[in-house]
Amino acid sequence: MSSLLVFPGQGAQRPGMLQQLPASVLDEASEALAQDVRQLDSAQALASTRAVQLCLLIAGVAHARQLQHTPDYVAGLSIGAYPAAVIAGALGFADALRLVSLRGELMQRAYPQGYGMTALIGLELSTVENVLAEVQGPDSPVYLANINADNQCVIAGSDAAMQRVADRVKGQGVAKRLAVSVPSHCTLLDTPAQTLAEAFAKVTLKAPAISYLSSTRARPIRDPAQLRDDLAFNMCRVVDWRGTVQSAYERGVRLQIELPPGAVLTGLARRVFEQGTVIAFEGARLDTLQALLEQEGRHHR
Repeated sequence: MSSLLVFPGQGAQRPGMLQQLPASVLDEASEALAQDVRQLDSAQALASTRAVQLCLLIAGVAHARQLQHTPDYVAGLSIGAYPAAVIAGALGFADALRLVSLRGELMQRAYPQGYGMTALIGLELSTVENVLAEVQGPDSPVYLANINADNQCVIAGSDAAMQRVADRVKGQGVAKRLAVSVPSHCTLLDTPAQTLAEAFAKVTLKAPAISYLSSTRARPIRDPAQLRDDLAFNMCRVVDWRGTVQSAYERGVRLQIELPPGAVLTGLARRVFEQGTVIAFEGARLDTLQALLEQEGRHHR
């Protein structure tokens, strides 16, 4: 039996999320970015995609470092892949901070307004795909972005196109606009991803010491060149979170711990983990989490 740490994506952020973190991590991050990261988590600052992504990276790494026992797998949804790669030992924290800073800026600059993401809850994937095919067009860009669970997808595109989709599915499911101001995980971000890949080419990645599960391919990646591709281009590829969690379960994972902030991924995993434990770091005691990890580690051996 194995354990998995998962890191949330954009939409999980909230004001003040860095304030209780160890000073050592905040100082390390501030030094890498040449700015005080404690200023990034105010409600005003979090209106920026760059600030949100940096906060999620810093919070994920800081909390995961508090766990003394090593998990068997790590995975992250979208921006969550970056703290996952850091904790896996594949990407240095300082490099991750600088790359995420650029990633956020590129995404924000490409779509400063009028675009975003919407969760569709209670609908089958085939229904969503049919509606997207009807609405999608040159003046109405909207795409499938995430497959989160059997009855939950996320779409990305222009505000107007997403509204048209929401109107079409009324009565069949719920359309919920997410706190994300860019159209992630679709072809609209191909160009920024290409620019990020050029910056990635100058950074050294190592083979992960902890198995890294790609949330776009839903399988482990060990080769540093493939990992570089996975991280640079995950902004413009569909996230298969349902497949990623399923893949972990099929590989024997029976403990999933979700790193702060929030517990969205914990809710999504419950349907997959018929046996085993799914728990959010937030609201749990650190000694309980340590004991669970140690117990899975003993089973694993």
